Amino acid sequence: MAGKDEQLKPRTKQFGIRVIRLAETLPKTATGQVIGRQLLRSALSVGANYRAACRARSQPDFVSKMGIVIEEIDESLYWLEMLVEAGMMKHERLVPLMDEAGQITAMAVASVKTARAKLK
Repeated sequence: MAGKDEQLKPRTKQFGIRVIRLAETLPKTATGQVIGRQLLRSALSVGANYRAACRARSQPDFVSKMGIVIEEIDESLYWLEMLVEAGMMKHERLVPLMDEAGQITAMAVASVKTARAKLK
């Protein structure tokens, strides 16, 4: 776990920082503000919940907390997709952030699979 921990902690934090910067550029419309808040909540929750998972008291606790990480990163991706589909952001601008969300998701899912295998 130490190797992935060393990779995912800074990546989840940087993901949150990148979303903060993105949210600051969203239109100051009601829709822009609502989507921005939702995106901020989910994206910042990814890193916070991953840190909590790293401090899990047991394998089942780790699996549970990582489930929250996966839910939050998926929700972040949803809000990024909404920005594109609503015409508020160009897809090309969000591709790197969406790709990072996909990579974080894959790493989190792999961690859960490994942890579940250890429970058997």
